[in-house]
Amino acid sequence: MNSISLVCFLLWTGVSSFEFEELTQYVKSHEDEFIETLRKWVAVESDSSDVAKRPDLHRMMDMTAEKLRLIGGTVQMIDVGTQAFPNGSTIALPKVVTAQFGSDPSKHTVCVYGHVDVQPAKKEDGWATEPYELTDIDGNLYGRGASDNKAPVLAWIHTVEVYKALNISLPVNVKFIIEGMEETGSNGLDDMIEAQKDKFFSDVDYIIISDCVWLSKRPALTYGTRGNCYFFAQVEGPKKDLHSGVYGGTVIEPMTDLIGILDKLISPSGEILIPGIREAVAHLSDEEWKMYQDIEFDMESYKKDIGMDKLMYSNKVDLLAHRWRHPTVSIHGIEGAFSSTGTKTVIPAKVIAKFSIRQVPKMDPATVEKQVTEYLRSVFAKRKSPNKLNVSMVIGAKPWLADPTHPLFEAGKAAVKRVFDTEPDLIREGGTIPIARTFQDVIGKSIIMLPIGGFDDGLHSQNEKISRYNYIEGTKLFIAYLNEVSQIKKY
Repeated sequence: MNSISLVCFLLWTGVSSFEFEELTQYVKSHEDEFIETLRKWVAVESDSSDVAKRPDLHRMMDMTAEKLRLIGGTVQMIDVGTQAFPNGSTIALPKVVTAQFGSDPSKHTVCVYGHVDVQPAKKEDGWATEPYELTDIDGNLYGRGASDNKAPVLAWIHTVEVYKALNISLPVNVKFIIEGMEETGSNGLDDMIEAQKDKFFSDVDYIIISDCVWLSKRPALTYGTRGNCYFFAQVEGPKKDLHSGVYGGTVIEPMTDLIGILDKLISPSGEILIPGIREAVAHLSDEEWKMYQDIEFDMESYKKDIGMDKLMYSNKVDLLAHRWRHPTVSIHGIEGAFSSTGTKTVIPAKVIAKFSIRQVPKMDPATVEKQVTEYLRSVFAKRKSPNKLNVSMVIGAKPWLADPTHPLFEAGKAAVKRVFDTEPDLIREGGTIPIARTFQDVIGKSIIMLPIGGFDDGLHSQNEKISRYNYIEGTKLFIAYLNEVSQIKKY
């Protein structure tokens, strides 16, 4: 590249190569400091599912707000109300933290979403280390919430911190919205977003979510997630639990009925048997097939990681399609009057199955609820059982899908190329991030999911981790990404 071309390139990129080098060098020299901050955050048992740990969750939100204040943010902690329980009691929800850096109308404004609550974790669950003590083993940082979602949130905060520390102007205005109830349904957040639509979000151009992971060792950009319809199916029979030796063979058992109807949800080959579900799936286009074919994904490594010799599908495209763009039925458990150990011989009077359907675009939760309820009632009726069936949908989260050709994704490709010297995979997620659809429907702005977590981080599982490499290089990626977004033409 000649000197004139170099100058043109630097003008186009917005941040000189010297500035970018200076920014990333700061990250490198402060790596231990950044990891120490993550250590302090992981030490907080911010389990949103455990009411007894609610004080820890409030403390986590306070720590987040204080960190944002320390680097110069205009911070607000927004009250989102209380959480009610079936017994009539209530408890305060953790406040949502918002922060703003810059308000230059000539610049784009991006809003970064994240959460700092975590899934439950105990050493006796099978952890090799204490889950709330960040432990560095061979470059991997183990701890509950390390990847989901504390390290990505901190990487974004560090991004702004680095610009501020070096007195380099942020290329875009940056806003943060950090919540503490994501793992249990984001209680209160939808209403807060609706209330803030014309206030906090009024000048937001783009929304960035980093609550996801790569598919392989290659960096990725995520442009879609599935929704989730979660059901309870309850079968109730006698007025009390019965002794199987005294009553077995004389009553139609609720557990038998329940297992019978669950067996009609999905075939052994994975075909969903509920009428109308499969018919709603969009056809896999030639362009999408080619995109899936080009994605880096090792079937053998995938099998090894989950400990299975055989998968439902034998080729990469079919497997990824059914992981991302097809609905699935999963049975999660059965509640009933039986012990987890021993040989208790009870006939439960009432049993409740928990199952979910991951839904895809063109599927509506209300329609899925009707389809499932009517189908299970018809299956149950054929059993001619005196027991009673009740089906209820307790979660109805919608899927989210973005246009992977949008300039946000082009900016992502450029940032990945700059930091990792490779092209990213364009992927979808099989899981559900309901807030993405809320942002899309309420705010009406374009969204990108920009992950830095590794494919083997073990989110929600034992021995969750994030690697030092992903944490530190991910911070550099975010630095580069803000610069690339600043180059998107402002309309």
